[in-house]
Amino acid sequence: MYEERLKRKQTEAVSVTKVWGFTAEKSPTFWFFVPYKKSTIDSIEFVLKDESIKPSQTLYRTIVTIPEVPGIISIPLSANTPPLQVDKMYHWFFKIKIICNPQQPVEQEYVEGWVQRANLNPKLVDSLKQATPQQRVNLYAQNGIWYDALTTLAELRLSKPEDPTLAVEWMNLLKSVDLESLAKQPLIKCCQANAKGSIPLF
Repeated sequence: MYEERLKRKQTEAVSVTKVWGFTAEKSPTFWFFVPYKKSTIDSIEFVLKDESIKPSQTLYRTIVTIPEVPGIISIPLSANTPPLQVDKMYHWFFKIKIICNPQQPVEQEYVEGWVQRANLNPKLVDSLKQATPQQRVNLYAQNGIWYDALTTLAELRLSKPEDPTLAVEWMNLLKSVDLESLAKQPLIKCCQANAKGSIPLF
């Protein structure tokens, strides 16, 4: 969800938005804003690749459950996905096939980006161990660990949706990366990977 804009595949050249962030987790969770109604979505796919290997290796590919309403969804990696290695960058793709006209082929829109597992210094590791979940959000954010700051705070909000303090912290976190327009979008408790569509490769 670091970048909420979806780019439409076109025949002409399309400028690529660089989306990148750190995680401290072996298996981070990815967050995306889906602005479409369920009836207009044909399918959603998430792909994670290791492009340091030539040819690039697909670590995980899954068909994602379509959310019932527009909102912000999370995509955790499968337990079978190889853990992310420290200091290594991984390329992900989030693809949505949209039914714009029942008489026409579906159109694909997508956003792509990179995640890098950070090598945390021992002092920060100790601070995180001693911190409360809300304190961890701030520690992650202060140290540029975007994916984990977002996941920690999103999970707090899902557990306490009426907490005004968490709502303010959510707004501030998204505002720090120019995504404050999404702060009032609902967090949706979905979306499980479709087991039949999961393709973890080793």
